[in-house]
Amino acid sequence: MSKVALVTGGNRGIGLGITRRLLADGYSVAILATRPEPTELIDDLRQTGQVLYVQGSVSEPSDHASYVDTVLDAWGRIDVLVNNAGVAPSPRADRLQVSKDSVDRVKGINLRGPYFLTQRVANAMIEQRRDDGAATDSPIGTIVNVSPLAARSVATSRGARPGASMATQLFAARLAPAGIAVYEVRPSATAAEASASAAHDAGEPSVDGGAPVSDEGMSPDIATAVSALVSGQTSCVTGEIFHIDAGIHAPPR
Repeated sequence: MSKVALVTGGNRGIGLGITRRLLADGYSVAILATRPEPTELIDDLRQTGQVLYVQGSVSEPSDHASYVDTVLDAWGRIDVLVNNAGVAPSPRADRLQVSKDSVDRVKGINLRGPYFLTQRVANAMIEQRRDDGAATDSPIGTIVNVSPLAARSVATSRGARPGASMATQLFAARLAPAGIAVYEVRPSATAAEASASAAHDAGEPSVDGGAPVSDEGMSPDIATAVSALVSGQTSCVTGEIFHIDAGIHAPPR
């Protein structure tokens, strides 16, 4: 039976690239997204492999059990979780004017949701170990958090991102004894859809100016990085941040 991946926001942008790559790698992929099922896209993806579309928002932890159970009912297991979904404030506002609802929305999708979905999926992975009779020291799963490079910058949309990065470290330490690796992939914000204004707000350098290498292959590189990390071939690595940003974060030459 093929391994199973759950990708939040796997229906568009960076998430869709990750979905396509994991399908090509032989995974069955469940997509969790807020929009109604895009029938033509899902039919196209099913030409490559098994796809399950789950409509819902990652922001509300009380719904996570239903999402995870839907995947388990379909395929009996989850081997990989990719926390990719994320949002910027809408509308953007001065920090002295931003509303509680806007802050709650951003934190819910960018921090609280991924944190508790990770918790829910990790427990399911640990239960799978018992069902599979796997050795207690064998790898059983991988969790990848996708967080833009601007997580380290000051911007209205970035307040929750450093918390998500810390969650990567916290879960990596907690889940290592269980055989679950946790990583963060950090692409430049300019690699994501509709991110130019967010990068501008953050004062983040653009890949168009002064990046050490070309960014032409950045989006495929993000999916390739996720593919490599979930392959199980890095058994001595967890809690690490992998930058996919054309070298923007590197010191100036």
